[in-house]
Amino acid sequence: MIRLLLALLLATPAAAETIGEDAALCRAGRGPAIQVDVQGLKDRQGEIWLELYPGTEADFLRDDTDLVREGKAFRRTRARVPASGDVSICVRVPRAGRYALLLRHNRTGKDKFSFWSDGVGFPANRPLGRSKPPFAQAIVDAGAGITVVPIRMQYLRGLGGFAPR
Repeated sequence: MIRLLLALLLATPAAAETIGEDAALCRAGRGPAIQVDVQGLKDRQGEIWLELYPGTEADFLRDDTDLVREGKAFRRTRARVPASGDVSICVRVPRAGRYALLLRHNRTGKDKFSFWSDGVGFPANRPLGRSKPPFAQAIVDAGAGITVVPIRMQYLRGLGGFAPR
């Protein structure tokens, strides 16, 4: 009995499952990349999408085809939500520097954001309410290695708009 208690006390928590097309980079510690530790998922439906935008207000949330056509940094990585456990999603970045992130819990499986059911999150982790998120809430300064950013998901909560669960 004492051995069992000691084993439980000394056990380290299980690492989060790292998902997304770039997960191998984060697992291997090869950057530059950003690893988002996803917090506050409403459920385990659908997919998690992580979008990387250029670190300028003018480019934040612009159409991805326009950004790519103009040769600007844009990357989307997505993966099914694991059935259980902590979740992290990894996205490679072109080089160390400033970027903007959008984390989306695509619960419906559609390519278009569903205001009524999907969740959203940004690095600043401030409640969004009913307005478009300010650019300043999305900023991340990525280093040459793996930059870890916790993001708490927000879902529509009545008339007050989006907020953490």
